[in-house]
Amino acid sequence: MLRKNEETPLNGNLLIVGTTASGKSSLAIELARRRPNIEIISIDSMAIYKGMDIGTATPTVAEQEEIPHHVINIVDPSEEFALPLFQSAVEKALSEITHRGNRAVLVGGTGLHVRAVVDRLEIPPRFLSIRDEIELISETSFLYGKLKDLDPAAATKIEPGNRRRIVRALEVTLGAGRPFSSFGPGLDVYPPSPFTQIGIRLPRDLNDSRIAERYKMQIEEGFVEEVRNLVSGGRELSKTASQALGYKQIISYIEGKNSLEEAIESAISSTRRFARRQEKWFRRDPRIEWMDLDENPLEALEKVIKVFDEIGANTLNELVKVPNYL
Repeated sequence: MLRKNEETPLNGNLLIVGTTASGKSSLAIELARRRPNIEIISIDSMAIYKGMDIGTATPTVAEQEEIPHHVINIVDPSEEFALPLFQSAVEKALSEITHRGNRAVLVGGTGLHVRAVVDRLEIPPRFLSIRDEIELISETSFLYGKLKDLDPAAATKIEPGNRRRIVRALEVTLGAGRPFSSFGPGLDVYPPSPFTQIGIRLPRDLNDSRIAERYKMQIEEGFVEEVRNLVSGGRELSKTASQALGYKQIISYIEGKNSLEEAIESAISSTRRFARRQEKWFRRDPRIEWMDLDENPLEALEKVIKVFDEIGANTLNELVKVPNYL
């Protein structure tokens, strides 16, 4: 039994997390093939963009036709898609899946988006004009001092040199007229959640090699051509979309700033660093039960099926208010 938070009823839905290239999407698809009442929801901040399928390892058209997928290919890459909009899209998909009498398997690698969904975080609004004014001040130490004056609780949780987070906290504090720290308990608190979360974890050297192999496959599948289509005619990717793994490096190659080999090596290195950050992020969450694997992520399939069936049975028992004698 994986459920730890007895005070919060299970919702019957399963969340699979893991680093990029760990095989979590393939695992979810195989689970859905064994349990036909499953629909998959992507918790990936980049798979939402149209025309970015190869570089984001979005499930193939055939896989999407076989198994319903949600929250992928829903916005143009030139547009920003704020986190509250992502939350709403996932909540809508969850509601529709439940209405159909099915269950969801959520698959995520974007840590903040996972937390936003699991814990229904209250996301502070954006105040872009205020942010632009703050950015005019180059001294990060000065900004940090201002944050300590205005919201000391937030300042204690932010490194003095982390300019991005300092600017965001000041932007919200000044724009909303309330401390940034007043928006929810913060990311270092892990309250009871109705989602059962499992994580799959590969040895680091194996995950590193899978990252390199995936880039090789993506190049063969037409990754360069995909990026060319995205930036053709002077089109610009949104600030968020342009951060997608590998795209910046391929754009640099297209612009003649480096060779394809150099672009791929740079992409591999940055993606491996990103995987380390993902691992660190998810490892902090005590609600995630980890499955340490030796080689193939699909070796966890039988265990995942057991967990999925278990939470389904327990959810049914809670709904009908009868004891579980099984």
